[in-house]
Formats: sequence, structure tokens, C-alpha cells
Amino acid sequence: MNLSSTKTNLNRIHPIFKREFVSYFNSPIAYIFVAIFLIVTNWLFFQRFFLVGQINMRDWFALLPWVFLLLAPALTMRSWAEEKKSGTIEFLLTLPIRDIEVVLAKFFSSLAFLALTLLLSLSVPITLAFLGDLDGGVIFAGYVGALLLGAMYISIGLFISSLTSNQIVAFLLSLAALFVFFIIGSNNVLTFTSGPMAVVFRFLSSGAHFDSITKGIFDTRDILYYLSSIALFLYFNVQVIGSRKWK
Repeated sequence: MNLSSTKTNLNRIHPIFKREFVSYFNSPIAYIFVAIFLIVTNWLFFQRFFLVGQINMRDWFALLPWVFLLLAPALTMRSWAEEKKSGTIEFLLTLPIRDIEVVLAKFFSSLAFLALTLLLSLSVPITLAFLGDLDGGVIFAGYVGALLLGAMYISIGLFISSLTSNQIVAFLLSLAALFVFFIIGSNNVLTFTSGPMAVVFRFLSSGAHFDSITKGIFDTRDILYYLSSIALFLYFNVQVIGSRKWK
């Protein structure tokens, strides 16, 4: 793909990206979730931090998969469900823009909001830096892992939102799907499996890969897991949206 073609694609994606991103701030829900995210994660973390007395953010990052279980479905539940309910999806899909470009615009707008939320949380490592020495490499790896985990959750949420016109249904189904991906590789589940099945379950677990990255280890398998999962569910999303044109 040449540069002029890439520029054209970005010009088509940008208006929808901007509309979706701005829409988060047109409702108090966005501010409420950002506030809840910061208050809950900081309160839980510092409550344990002062008991343990260790200058690291491992416990903070350990909270993120659980918080994202609620945040990601809340960000994505209206993306396609609301378009279907209001009928604007028909207009959107008649625009001179490919399905993949619409899906990417919605994906990156949700990811940008999530990244902004994480950016606001930088007050935590800044505060800890004043209290003692922090391992910057581990902190960086943790935030990269958080973005990858969030991006995967968002891609799943968008796909599920495209299957229904009910936001609550989209939220609950996304929550259930993300919870399965998170716990499938946990010790509680693996105790009931063995051999190749246990290996498969652990590989499919979003939590296991996130734990690996937050230890400061950039394993190619973890990166490929998230990138391939994101690509797969975005592909499913495109297929669901494209199928409407043939009905």
C-alpha cells in the first residue's frame, strides 16, 4: 500500500474515530468510569501498599484485569448495539468507507479512551518514585501489558456488541466472555485439567500472558497472543457487519 492510499484511508477513518471518541465525553458515564477506575485501583493498591511496605506496582497491575472486566464492556457495549437500535448503522454502512475502516475507527477510539484513563494513573508511579526507587523497566512493561490486555478486551467487546441491539445484553455477554478468557488459565481451573489440555488453557488465558509481561518479561509469545487475538476478533467484527449488506 502506497503512502497516498494510506493517507486516504486515515482520512476516512478519522471522522468516525473523532465522533466515537468525543461521544464518550458527551455523557457523564465516561467521567464516572474514569473516576471509579482511579479511586478503586488507587484505594485498593495503597491500602495494601502501606501494609506491605514494598516500593513496586505489582499489586496495582494485578488489579487491572479485574477492573478491565467491567471497564472494557462499558466502553464497547454501545458501539454497535446503539447504532443498530437507532438505525444509524444503515447510514454508516452506506458511506464511502470500508467495513474494516469503520471497525478500526471504533476500536481505536475506545483504545484511545482507555489509554487516556491509564495516562491519568501515572500519578501512582510518580508518587512511588518520591518514596523510593522504582524499576522503570517493569513499570513500562506493566503499562504496555495493560494496553495490550485492554485492546484485546475492547476487540472482544466490539465483536459482541455487533451481535445485538441491546446494550445491556452486549455488556453482560462481553463480561462473561472476558471473564472466561481471564480465568481459564488460573490455578483453580488448571487443577481440574492435565497434560495438553492444561497447556492449551494456559495459552488461551489472557491473565497468564498479562502476568508474564508485568514481570518485565517481553516474551514474543505473549505479544503475538494479544496481537493475534485482537486481529481475530476485529476480523469477526468485520464479518458480522459485512453480513448485514447481504440480508
